[in-house]
Amino acid sequence: MRPLHHPAIGDVTVEGILHALSEPVRVAIYFGIASADCAQSCSNFLKIDHREIPKSTLSQHFKVLREAGLIRSERLGVEMHNTTRCLELEERFPGLLKSIMNAHRVQLEEQATRARRAKRSQNARASKAA
Repeated sequence: MRPLHHPAIGDVTVEGILHALSEPVRVAIYFGIASADCAQSCSNFLKIDHREIPKSTLSQHFKVLREAGLIRSERLGVEMHNTTRCLELEERFPGLLKSIMNAHRVQLEEQATRARRAKRSQNARASKAA
């Protein structure tokens, strides 16, 4: 097996981080790993936002996150375990990831609120029609 590429922290760039997190599936994966108490296997992310993610696509997303310096991956048997490099990245770019993750959290909350409102509105229309 080919060794996994993890850039040195000095080689990680803001542009690389922003590019990696510009894709909704990748930011969801990173958010999931960053929010977890322990390493996460790739298979934990086969379903994101109620969508099935093909394994080949998922592998590519993890590769982009890894090569951007956002995560560290380690092969354990047939599984790949992933952790964030938050501490290293916080030293290099203080506050960057915290700001991005807070913005993502706000966005998720707003989407959930809109979805609840739409559901209530749909239920109200259905009640009136009945």
